[in-house]
Amino acid sequence: MNANLEAILYLVAAVAFIIGLKRLGSPRTARNGNLISGVGMALAIVVTLIDNEISWTILIAGAVVGSVVGGVLAMRVKMTAMPQMVAAFNGFGGLASALVVGAEFLRGDGHAVFPVEVILTMILSVFIGAITFTGSMIAYAKLQGLLSGSPITYPGQKVANAMLFAGILGFGVWAQATQASIPFLVLGIISLVLGVLMVIPIGGADMPVVIALLNSLSGMAAAATGFVIDNSALVIAGALVGASGIILSALMCEAMNRPLTNVLFGAFGGATAQSASASEHGDVHTTTPDDLAIALSYAQRVVVVPGYGLAVAQAQHALREVATILERRGVEVRYGIHPVAGRMPGHMNVLLAEADVPYDQLLDLDQTNAMLPRTDVVLVLGANDVVNPAARDDAGSPIYGMPILEVDHARTVVVVKRSLASGFAGIDNPLFYKEGTLMLFADAKKALNDLVAALDLV
Repeated sequence: MNANLEAILYLVAAVAFIIGLKRLGSPRTARNGNLISGVGMALAIVVTLIDNEISWTILIAGAVVGSVVGGVLAMRVKMTAMPQMVAAFNGFGGLASALVVGAEFLRGDGHAVFPVEVILTMILSVFIGAITFTGSMIAYAKLQGLLSGSPITYPGQKVANAMLFAGILGFGVWAQATQASIPFLVLGIISLVLGVLMVIPIGGADMPVVIALLNSLSGMAAAATGFVIDNSALVIAGALVGASGIILSALMCEAMNRPLTNVLFGAFGGATAQSASASEHGDVHTTTPDDLAIALSYAQRVVVVPGYGLAVAQAQHALREVATILERRGVEVRYGIHPVAGRMPGHMNVLLAEADVPYDQLLDLDQTNAMLPRTDVVLVLGANDVVNPAARDDAGSPIYGMPILEVDHARTVVVVKRSLASGFAGIDNPLFYKEGTLMLFADAKKALNDLVAALDLV
């Protein structure tokens, strides 16, 4: 392919990446932005394969296999499993970067003399890519329930991680000096182990931040790989992913009022995180779908707070039906979205969009808290930690200082949960025992379907 034509096509792909990423910033334009970015990536892939004289047979076969696998996953993966899928994508992205650079390095195996900046970039790409792969697989296992969501710790863990990191530095220097395959391979293996050990002590409550960070790392690995193989499209795409991922990680840490170092090394959510027991709070007050239907029908403003329990129950469509009935009766319905609700960034936004909830009804943390004192009923569906007043009132709580949706400022709070079990953070929630709180113990989908039937009788 002509070098000028190749450069122009890569530039078009890069522009598509940037426009697509910009449009992903709003729910209204996100679908279009995803399509634009996808077209840009397809263009970059085709140009790269043609430029490297890959046979059309292999190109078409790869495209067909990849499309079939992607299509099957897109249709079969449930919304509740989307965080695991994103974690897996991050991991395989990091692995791909490490393998490409590893192949480039091993092709020389002591015979090719790479410039210093190239060999250092190779080492960095394999290091980041390997950590991203195994770290993402552990995140996947935790989210899928294959591993405990609680932090997995052992004595001397931080010292062991530091020694592994020192080993990576040592073998990296060796690989840079000799450009031999053995230190390079050992560096990659140690990085794989370090990825496992860095993620297992992170609790399930912090998985949204971990997923965003691993996404950023996969982008950094891709950008480094782009430098090695001299592919400008890969450099730009990786840089965009890396930058957006780290910005998102920082924003989510800010939403939890915790530094990133505390997320990575604090082992948050362990057994010691349990605060006051239920008996210290008093009794709970329960309600029924019939009573809730009456309260909602006579309310002027209702705020719904969705959580992971809503996603697990696949109850978003039933919720939309309830909201439609209330809106027909003149009730104002809004949805309060906490930045870290669910198991991944934007989880609740995507869930509600699937049920065709209007975007302008979704409120962020500050907008919701400003509205709550003027709200008649707050309906909490499967959320726990993001509405826990201990974060505001209990200086001894592990989540103290984390911004929450202050639902207890509303006139009435109705919490739909299967039980009084603690959330992902592993701590009890005093909200359940407050005078203005009513508990409806049921699966979210069943509760909402029963509520629809009860509203028809009011």
